[in-house]
Amino acid sequence: MDILLNFGLLAVGLVLLYFGAEWLVKGSAEIAYRVGISPLVVGLTVVAFGTSAPELLVSIQANLQDPPEADIALGNIIGSNICNIALILGIGALVRPIVVHAQIIKREMPILLVATVVFMGMLWDGVVSRMEGGILAVGIVIYVIASVRMAKKEPETAEFEAADAEEIEKVKTSGPGRVVFDVLLILVGLAALVYGADLLVKSGVFLATKFNVPSAIIGLTLVAFGTSLPELATSIVASVRKQGDIITGNAIGSCIFNILCVIGIAALIFPLNAQNVDRIDLWVMLGVAVLIIPLLATRMRISRGEGALLVLAYVGYTAYLVLGRGVGV
Repeated sequence: MDILLNFGLLAVGLVLLYFGAEWLVKGSAEIAYRVGISPLVVGLTVVAFGTSAPELLVSIQANLQDPPEADIALGNIIGSNICNIALILGIGALVRPIVVHAQIIKREMPILLVATVVFMGMLWDGVVSRMEGGILAVGIVIYVIASVRMAKKEPETAEFEAADAEEIEKVKTSGPGRVVFDVLLILVGLAALVYGADLLVKSGVFLATKFNVPSAIIGLTLVAFGTSLPELATSIVASVRKQGDIITGNAIGSCIFNILCVIGIAALIFPLNAQNVDRIDLWVMLGVAVLIIPLLATRMRISRGEGALLVLAYVGYTAYLVLGRGVGV
């Protein structure tokens, strides 16, 4: 009964994380549109932060356990970044080929690569200290400020045309009642995220212990996929609506937030001491980030064939974790 109950709690936690992130993103994005921030920048900042909120809450909650479950916190972020690039962009491209904004290649991808390499260097000795967490946290503040300042300097007309211009215009011209509704959405979304993260971590730790599976594997697979559900939902909806900027901005921006913001804040609260996170997981995280560059740069788009390649890469990595490292450990 305890096993069935915890599987049920884990499912409830995933549902709360999904809807919490959806409400947080919707409320935050509508407020951002009202003040004139373009869809690409909304995807890179507001939506990326909102869809990274599950990772943030889960990683903090895991690191506050007694003893701290740093493997879930770290595995969650490493697995989520792999999922964001390989699975999220891959499925988005399968639904409809993704047209890529030049800014993603020129600015965001180099930032992601630098952040990934720095994070790998910090974790190479198995620990992300409070000082290192502080460095990462400062990095996300600089990134957000720079993104918003650049947005103010760029014309927003073309980018708004690429998104659902009619819906955005409706939001921008709505009355104060809509603002109150958006604020309530944000608050309810945050509450759902907090409670969902608590359920997910506690039930995940219980099941990992019960089935003798390392916490890192739970973090890299089940928790990582669960906390990436908002990105997946956003990618599918944006792909159907032909909003390529939102898809790539959301996926790449979320990866940047995961490393700088989530790892930074979690390590500031308590140093992250990895036990079963393998260096190969770090190399896979860096590898998919490097792999995506030629796919993005060749024709400024991700085709359905390239999307299928990314999805297969994610499935292969997950199979390796479950069959190669998760069974009988």
